[in-house]
Amino acid sequence: MPFPVTTQGSQQTQQLQKHYGITSPISLAAPKEIDCLLTQKLIDTLKPFGVFEEEEELQRRILILGKLNNLVKEWIQEISEIKNLPQSVIENVGGKIFTFGSYRLGVHTKGADIDALCVAPRHVDRSDFFTSFYEKLKLQEEVKDLRAVEEAFVPVIKLCFDGIEIDILFARLALQTIPEDLDLRDDSLLKNLDIRCIRSLNAPLCLLLLGRGPELLVPPTSCLPELNSNSCHHTLTGEDLLKLMKQLKLVL
Repeated sequence: MPFPVTTQGSQQTQQLQKHYGITSPISLAAPKEIDCLLTQKLIDTLKPFGVFEEEEELQRRILILGKLNNLVKEWIQEISEIKNLPQSVIENVGGKIFTFGSYRLGVHTKGADIDALCVAPRHVDRSDFFTSFYEKLKLQEEVKDLRAVEEAFVPVIKLCFDGIEIDILFARLALQTIPEDLDLRDDSLLKNLDIRCIRSLNAPLCLLLLGRGPELLVPPTSCLPELNSNSCHHTLTGEDLLKLMKQLKLVL
């Protein structure tokens, strides 16, 4: 049987058409001018129905997340003291809240909840998160409807903080301290993590690879010009996605 003739041009075409996943993308084309126009018309139509948050409500969310971030830092310092860590470590032990989901993408509707991830250093256990941190949250006047779902596929603490519903996941990294400029895109951070930490990191990592920036307390909306514009320059490629899936053990 004669073999089909393959030219250099056809090989290049095949390489360009290479994709990861079960199916190829529906389209790689950028939006046309008419698409942008129709999108704006849709936004203008939805605004009178109160679908979008006002600036005041958005700032309130940011304030609440700031309070939650400070609570995490205080809690981790308390745990560090209990476990007799050196004072020099305790003072700089850190801890951080990252957000993900619709809030982080800037597509949440009015009254939507916030998905958050609590990142802690190696000496803080998951049991600490569901005991001492849970008790610390219980003492806060602003916290209502507090409940822990420790046996879930992705363990979570659910609460209502000053009227805003928040789901908090937990991940412990193999680091002595958690710096403010922690970038979860560092591949080495995924080494030696248990499966529950990997699952908790899954969504925030995907958003980071999509170019949503390392600072996750603030959504990337036009009403927040202080957001670092350089954080949106990273583009998710097929290689990035495959690499991430392998790290999360979603493919062989």
